[in-house]
Amino acid sequence: MKQIQKLTVLTFLLTVYVAFSFAAVKKEYLWPKGKMPDSQQHQIAALKSVASQKDFNADKNRLPYLEWYDTPAKGKRTGACMILIRGGAYEYLASEAAEKQWRKRLTEEGIQCVGLIYRTPRPKGLPIYKTAWEDGQRAVRMVRSEAKKRGYDPEKIGVIGMSAGSHMGLLLATSSETRAYAPLDKIDDTPCHINWAILNAPAYVTTDGRTGTKATRQGYGTDVSLDTIFHFDRHTCPISLHHGGLDPYSPNGSTLVYRQLRRMKVPTELHLYPDVAHRALGLERGIEFIKQMGFLGSLDKEVPLMSRYDNDEARGNYKKEAIWPKGKMPDRQDKQCVPYLEWHFPKVLKTKAIQIAYSGGAYTNNNPDGFEVAPLRRFLNEKGMTVVTIKYRTPRPSAESGLSKHTTAWQDLQRAIRIVRNEAKSLGLDPNRIGISGCSAGGHLTLMGVTSSKHQSYLPIDSIDKVPCNVQWGLATYPAYVLSDGSDGQDSEGGNEDRDVINPEFSFDVKTAPTLFLHGDADGYAAMGSVKCWERMRAMGIQSELHTFALRKHCFQKQAAPGTGSYGYLDRIWDFLTEKKFNR
Repeated sequence: MKQIQKLTVLTFLLTVYVAFSFAAVKKEYLWPKGKMPDSQQHQIAALKSVASQKDFNADKNRLPYLEWYDTPAKGKRTGACMILIRGGAYEYLASEAAEKQWRKRLTEEGIQCVGLIYRTPRPKGLPIYKTAWEDGQRAVRMVRSEAKKRGYDPEKIGVIGMSAGSHMGLLLATSSETRAYAPLDKIDDTPCHINWAILNAPAYVTTDGRTGTKATRQGYGTDVSLDTIFHFDRHTCPISLHHGGLDPYSPNGSTLVYRQLRRMKVPTELHLYPDVAHRALGLERGIEFIKQMGFLGSLDKEVPLMSRYDNDEARGNYKKEAIWPKGKMPDRQDKQCVPYLEWHFPKVLKTKAIQIAYSGGAYTNNNPDGFEVAPLRRFLNEKGMTVVTIKYRTPRPSAESGLSKHTTAWQDLQRAIRIVRNEAKSLGLDPNRIGISGCSAGGHLTLMGVTSSKHQSYLPIDSIDKVPCNVQWGLATYPAYVLSDGSDGQDSEGGNEDRDVINPEFSFDVKTAPTLFLHGDADGYAAMGSVKCWERMRAMGIQSELHTFALRKHCFQKQAAPGTGSYGYLDRIWDFLTEKKFNR
């Protein structure tokens, strides 16, 4: 009997809780009665799933509104608020799972969420976005004006959108000083700028798709540019951009937005995903972004990467071998170190793939046991992957030799790849699943290996040199010396202009491999070098991946705050290997 009574009480409490939670979702109309600008009779404000019901009454669903969701738990509130903007081509409001996921996850992070239900389908006789933009600006003003009452900071308001919702988000992020409608009341005295935006697959961004179509030129061509409706005014806020490489609403629109924001020195992130079409994919990276920007409070203390991966417990066998036969090293320089490679076999082999890794050092030195290499090899050994580290020749060849700064290092890399491929089968590994990884100058060397394997950096010396030196993937972490404005140093113009082109030593031959680019947005060796290489590969039909990290400089991973993109950069590597099926 007592158990039944307890169950009854619990059931009652659960009912009250559910009722309370439901009551917490509050609808708030955007416009005073009879004063909605550009009102058109064919437009409604309702989700597609609602509008498609047989008993749907359009006349009762004309007015756009905000839907206030549950307040985050008291101990988790960050003082931040996020406006959620659905897509739907400005023809309807998508009833997609993404919005529910956003709401749940953001609330867990202590962010107040509010949904925007704006007018669709497209207005007649006006730009396709006009009435939606009016609703968006009004929504921001209302959200800001109610900040004190609802318990969040009026200068901690962001948006997250998808597709057409990201198009509107970009308008809100870049063009708040342009009024979408004439003022109606005191609310319209409130500024409508936002403080950050997370934009998934923004549509209609470039001039080849501005009228509401897919990007016909896919963002390519000198005649393709950003639509002029984005004003990039003084209130333009930090943005986290997310786009799939197969999206017909061209990801080159996102790269153009990123370029403009860099010109303005607005902290920005760009995340480009391989083999992904039109969908939302930026939630977790977006949360890392707003944490890095400080919108969710102070960051935790930065943790050195080496302290997180401080031992080789996951390594089993180990062996070291010379790269060149005695007396046959090409272009030998007396002052240079002797190159070698080291095999690091995992205790438990889970994949036959091989990752070759090496450090940077401006081609003046390199360290296969430093923070750029040792944590990666330990991380991959834990995952069951074999890692080969390289000590390549440094310092640079002498000026008298007439060799480029990277020539001898490139020779060492090509020879090492051949050795690894030649020995792989006998070690139970796959000779056709080899990737290379480097940071800074090592990132430059990685791009040499990825893009230019058809070019022989030295004359053959034995049978090993008959083995191909192409690779199946590359990991290029803050690669240096990529663009013409930074051929042997930091990029003087940030690589943002069209005249800053990829240096000619990268041939992008037919064996060019998919590459993961990881770069700090504030790096003096500009992230645009990685972006422009990604663009070049996409134009070749090569699906690569790219992540830039806001506010982060060179060597961003040396130490990082938990919860930020820099902290989880090794996970991005494993995700890339998994998504591309290189680590099977």
